[in-house]
Amino acid sequence: MLGAPSFDLITQPWIEVLRDDGRQDELSLHQLFVQAGELRRLVGDLATQEFALLRLLLAIAHDALDGPRDAGEWSDLWRDDRCFDPVGSYLEAQRERFDLLHPTAPFLQTAGLRTAKDEVFSLNPLVADVPNGEPFFTSRMPTVDRLTFAEAARWVVHAHAFDTSGIKSGAVGDERVKSGKVYPLGTGWLGSLGGVFVEGVTLRETLLLNLIAAETEAIEEAATGDRPAWRAEPSGPGGSERTATGLLDLYTWQTRRVRLHYDGDGVHGVVLGYGDPLSSRNMHRREPMTAWRRSLAQEKKLGQSPVYLPQEHDPSRAAWRGIAALVADRTDREQGTEAASHRRPGILEWIAELVTDEVLPRGFLVRARLIGAAYGTRQSVIDEVVDDDLAMPVVLLHRHDRTCARQAIGAAEDADLAVRALGDLATDLFRAAGSEGEGARSAARELGLAAMEHPYRTWLATLGDTDDPFESRRDWQRQAHRILSLLGDRLIASAGDAAWQGRTMTGKQGTYWLNTGLADTWFRTRLSKALGHPYATEERPDSGPSDVEPPGHPGPGSTDPQQPSTDTKVPA
Repeated sequence: MLGAPSFDLITQPWIEVLRDDGRQDELSLHQLFVQAGELRRLVGDLATQEFALLRLLLAIAHDALDGPRDAGEWSDLWRDDRCFDPVGSYLEAQRERFDLLHPTAPFLQTAGLRTAKDEVFSLNPLVADVPNGEPFFTSRMPTVDRLTFAEAARWVVHAHAFDTSGIKSGAVGDERVKSGKVYPLGTGWLGSLGGVFVEGVTLRETLLLNLIAAETEAIEEAATGDRPAWRAEPSGPGGSERTATGLLDLYTWQTRRVRLHYDGDGVHGVVLGYGDPLSSRNMHRREPMTAWRRSLAQEKKLGQSPVYLPQEHDPSRAAWRGIAALVADRTDREQGTEAASHRRPGILEWIAELVTDEVLPRGFLVRARLIGAAYGTRQSVIDEVVDDDLAMPVVLLHRHDRTCARQAIGAAEDADLAVRALGDLATDLFRAAGSEGEGARSAARELGLAAMEHPYRTWLATLGDTDDPFESRRDWQRQAHRILSLLGDRLIASAGDAAWQGRTMTGKQGTYWLNTGLADTWFRTRLSKALGHPYATEERPDSGPSDVEPPGHPGPGSTDPQQPSTDTKVPA
């Protein structure tokens, strides 16, 4: 094999990173683990690539360290600046399987993979930032002719995780081939999840915080023989119906069969087909990096209960508004003997164990990163990539002290209810002027949510430092009231003469005259119902009486701001 082409991922730079000083760099696997404490984070071509690469690194770390076994071992790693030293010798032992161009066992590929016609396809399907049929939305317009070996390695990892569904060319030896094709079997494994991981200050902290101990309640313990893809036999062209044995298997799951075609200058083509399918149903005790929701439809169809499916990310909903899915404990959601409607990610259950056992201090700040792909046209294209984060003190995850978590959830609900009031004001102003107000409602709600986002995130980050979470919640309500009152003032000031003059309306209480003044009064009433009266110790200027009650109400879940709920209901 003398002179055979090789691209050794252990020593050749291929993973992009951001250093503490803001410089971007490209490192080999060995360099990355040695320098992890000096690096801020991974940097992928897409956020989804960053997520897929992180799971690859976690599989290496878990396997090299043979653990951690429990929280005690994890604590030892956390205090040891050289905790990843064993990774070097581990990678050396696995060197042959980390060669991207190996003749018989190329990294995460199937040697000799071919179609019946020996076709070699363009790299477009491999590179996720080239939307099929939408070349004007990519920096690689109109096609990907060639990749460096480093780029190709990153996209191979990404393909197993996030590749689209759709009809794919069938490989020789794959029993699923019909008329030269394999019909849709779903996206890569991570494509079915609403990805969540915990980010620390450095890459070293990020790797450790996501390094879940074997003996934990957060996830099911791995079966005997759990191992990553590079310690298993190389995959053949077909697929298998087995399920994952543990984190090592799951983090390197081969949902695709890939073979790169290359020359001395880089990669110029690919054969990409389906690999091992994996059902996400009731994987909540095995897959830790997504939240889960009960599916009543699946329970009815399958005749079993409960059935949990991954809770995918909604690109239109910011992370702070979905905080309940991240911090609400299972016991917060259960109703008697009824199973919880949602379950938070296992990775956050693991952090909850660390803070409950006082391995991490209550005030320690972590950042929950939310990454996922939103697919379109029968999952054959990626429409959007979700990349959001939420910094929060770990006390919110404490299993026995739920006060801060419930107030954080309640505060997000406060903001949502109050923003509805702003939307109602916009609608009323348009109705007073004789126009339809649904478009105005949506625009006002977007304006209100945008104004709430930064203040809420700032408030949340300091919640762990407070001695009185209830008073902190009241402070938040007063702050939100001020912000939305000002936005309401702007909407009112911009209302036209027709809205100021008003018109006759008919409601449940009879006819009434709706103008800007009445719309303003209704808005203040709704806002106070959602957030409480901001003038608890001083007299509030009178907005004037109203004989007509505002239609609608702030919605379920509102609480008396003078007595914030200690057991806020989590929305299903």
